[in-house]
Amino acid sequence: MVNHDLIEQSYVLAKEQYAGLGVDTDNVIKLMDKIIISLHCWQADDVGGFETPDAELGGGGIQVTGNYPGKARTAEEMRSDLEKVMSLLPGKQKLNLHAIYGDFGGEFIDRDKIETKHFQEWINWAKNAGIGMDFNCTCFSHPKADDGFTLSSKNETNRKFWIEHVKRCREIGAEMGKQLNNPCIHNLWIPDGSKDTPVDRYTHRAILKESLDEIFSVEYPLDHLKDSLESKLFGIGSESMVVGSYDFYLSYAIRNNKLICLDNGHYHPTEQIGDKISSCLLFLDELMLHVTRGVRWDSDHVVTLNDEIMLIAQEIVRSAALDRVNIGLDFFDASINRIGAYVTGTRAAQQAFMIALLEPGKILKEYEENGNYFERLAMLELMKTKPFGAVWDYYCLVSGIPVGEDYIEEIQSYEQEVLSKRG
Repeated sequence: MVNHDLIEQSYVLAKEQYAGLGVDTDNVIKLMDKIIISLHCWQADDVGGFETPDAELGGGGIQVTGNYPGKARTAEEMRSDLEKVMSLLPGKQKLNLHAIYGDFGGEFIDRDKIETKHFQEWINWAKNAGIGMDFNCTCFSHPKADDGFTLSSKNETNRKFWIEHVKRCREIGAEMGKQLNNPCIHNLWIPDGSKDTPVDRYTHRAILKESLDEIFSVEYPLDHLKDSLESKLFGIGSESMVVGSYDFYLSYAIRNNKLICLDNGHYHPTEQIGDKISSCLLFLDELMLHVTRGVRWDSDHVVTLNDEIMLIAQEIVRSAALDRVNIGLDFFDASINRIGAYVTGTRAAQQAFMIALLEPGKILKEYEENGNYFERLAMLELMKTKPFGAVWDYYCLVSGIPVGEDYIEEIQSYEQEVLSKRG
């Protein structure tokens, strides 16, 4: 059990150190409560969903590895897991839901027939929890996506099916935003692409543009719904060409005033999306993030406090864009305790933003503008040794959640009392 008195004493010492650099740690803690992270529901059940009993979805670039006991099998179990996750996190969160996670009552409802009523229990739950919701159409793991194409398909019947699905998802998302008085971001990602080198990329992208134009012809108030487009470099089965590339969606988003979703697993391993943020913000009102950790490919490992995540948080803070960037998570690990994966990954993302907020921005900018590059480098290195952990622990303490390693024991107890009984 962490000693709370020591946490408070350590914070007082850390506060003095940061104050010497012009950083107000009390204010940083207040700002942290404004950083809302959208929790991805699919970590709780390995992207299975509830369309059919014991769903095991795959395909379309989705691959979850592992079979750790205790995954959520119903919407009720998933909501219980999410409540546990949020009880171990400081600040406020949102819920990011995929269309396959509706309360379908044991009846198969195909995706071009889903309605708000299938998600009303989720909306009621979010309202009781005092949180907002984001939403995603599910354009993968379906017979009408077996040929690798959905909204860019040359098969008109299949394409119309997916257009109707996304239209319904946007309508549902708008209702979520309306009922919760909190804008819902509907994020669109499709797996469309080619395993081998195609000769007609242009037509598929022209069809995708036509589909998007039809989908977005229905407008909703921005305080109810915001639209986001998520690109990808490659996927399983689309190694040679992905229709919805970064260039395509960025161009479409700029022309049509949509959000671009930057998933840091969806680019070349040497690319840093942190470097893309300031450029995108110059031409778009808002951005959406899917924060993940790719290992050699878009493998969606649990987020850790690494250099890539640090750069993303730093660029947002340094650009004074906390109110223009929407932060969501996108990872799934079925080889470890899923609740532990959730909490560890979310805390890592939150910690990256706290470290960014603790930077002595004024001093660093003065060094840069005066050409004092040695001093800038030295200060950035010195910040790595500052007692960030003491501020983080204090933030957890005043937020009334487990501090330090105490959250590990909480998750172990939940596993013993709940997860282990799921068969």
